[in-house]
Amino acid sequence: MFYLCLDGVTVTPVPRLKQRTTELRERGVSCALALIADQGVAGLTTRTVARCADASVPAIYEVFGDKAGLVREVFFEGFRMLGDDLRAAPTTADPIEDLERCCDIFRQFVTTNMVLAEIMFTRPFVDFDPSTEDNQIGLSVSKAFVQRARAAIDTGVLEGDATDIAHVFFAFVQGMAAAENAKRLGGSKRSVDRRWRLGLTALIDGFRPAPLAVSLGTRRRSTESPRGPRQS
Repeated sequence: MFYLCLDGVTVTPVPRLKQRTTELRERGVSCALALIADQGVAGLTTRTVARCADASVPAIYEVFGDKAGLVREVFFEGFRMLGDDLRAAPTTADPIEDLERCCDIFRQFVTTNMVLAEIMFTRPFVDFDPSTEDNQIGLSVSKAFVQRARAAIDTGVLEGDATDIAHVFFAFVQGMAAAENAKRLGGSKRSVDRRWRLGLTALIDGFRPAPLAVSLGTRRRSTESPRGPRQS
């Protein structure tokens, strides 16, 4: 921080350039997240971000480079947010429960932050095509799934490669959450939740050691009463 002086009179302190840049970057990203949540992809422009951040358009360009740079920061922030949510999830003595909890956190993130999730996973902006280096930000997210999958393998309740299992669960949740956002999983929350449970149970059973999967499936069928066709 330094001060400007005129005729021996101290006036308002002026932040250093690096501090101003960091503050504007943070305000710009916060404004971008608010704009896409409120107005969708179409609401995110350098001009709307500048107006929201109380900055000039040239200042936004100076900080982010161009619109692609702005979208890149939003992309990074989305993965940071999701990674923080997953890291905050507790681990227990039940690795399957822990894996299911990760799936639920990921589902909630995608359904709560629909447009942000689109930017992270479907690339709606032609201005921004993430590079291999950019995509490394997703490692913090996949790591949470790999750790839970490895714990399940180590305790013998799942079998296979931890990275393979993590990728399958991640893709399952991403696809199902996108379908939920698009209203393709049913007309009621009860139907949507039931289909999530059916899919997740089938996925977990598919990675169980064969004798365990068969015995659990037999036990489940024996305790279920016959039911008629379900209504969506």
